[in-house]
Amino acid sequence: MESAIKEVHVKYLKANEQDISWGLVTTTAGYQYIPPHSEYPSTNHPMRYRFSAQNGRVLNEYQLVYITKGHGRFVSASHKKVEINEGDMFLLFPGEWHNYRPDQETGWHEAWIGFTGKDIDEKVKNGFFQKNKPIFHIGILEDVFNLYKKAVEAATNQESGYQLVLSGIVNLLLAYSYSKDRQFSFRDRQEDDMVNKAKLYMQERFDSRITGEEIAKTIGVGYSKFRKAFKNYTGFSPSQFIMELRIAKAKELLTNTNMSCQQIGFVSGFETPSYFHVAFKNKTGMSPVSYRNFTQGQSLIKISDM
Repeated sequence: MESAIKEVHVKYLKANEQDISWGLVTTTAGYQYIPPHSEYPSTNHPMRYRFSAQNGRVLNEYQLVYITKGHGRFVSASHKKVEINEGDMFLLFPGEWHNYRPDQETGWHEAWIGFTGKDIDEKVKNGFFQKNKPIFHIGILEDVFNLYKKAVEAATNQESGYQLVLSGIVNLLLAYSYSKDRQFSFRDRQEDDMVNKAKLYMQERFDSRITGEEIAKTIGVGYSKFRKAFKNYTGFSPSQFIMELRIAKAKELLTNTNMSCQQIGFVSGFETPSYFHVAFKNKTGMSPVSYRNFTQGQSLIKISDM
């Protein structure tokens, strides 16, 4: 059976003495989709990260893994075998045998980041993270998945000081895993997952012709229930939230690119130039052209003040 990995972003990183002295160093970051009935783990990882789904493995670093779609299982030397569901996160410890894999019937979407350093060692020493409690039920959170994406972006660009940026991302992810897991037991997990899964779906597809009914069907709930829960959690109806995403994208492109307004409207998910013009003006009080002229004028003022 071929390895049908749709999407892989992986970086294996180096660190200098200054990075190490900062207290936390990132070694790897990535995310990938494992379709149902696919080979797992994939064979495109470096040898030191490969492991057998039958025998498991031992790492010399920490890794924080986040599952946003699908189901599977996890087991370690200090924790019995458990089911892993979308919205779960688990922490791998250095020197600790572990094994995990998606269900063949569902596959899964996984994101991960690996790291070492005195900062995480100190957190473990103080009991914030324990080998016998490696699973965190945090739900499907757009902000958390975006942090993994930002980590991959920073690892890919490797601009000056990128390891320091990555250490901040790791600490944010650790804070989310610890705090959200504690909060999660006090919320309606099913409803919370529903809304956050929908937000993630919208973020990935706002530039296409998606509807609230389509989203509700995708996440497996009735539209009426979905719309009510989404409005309660976000303050927006599904269609309003999609519009906010499209307008935000249009603003970004108008400010930072030379694309024509017609192109920007299309890329941002508007079906026609006239619809883009009307919708943008209704939301911002300015036409796309006026908004671009305004933001460019503001940029020129800032430059002249330097």
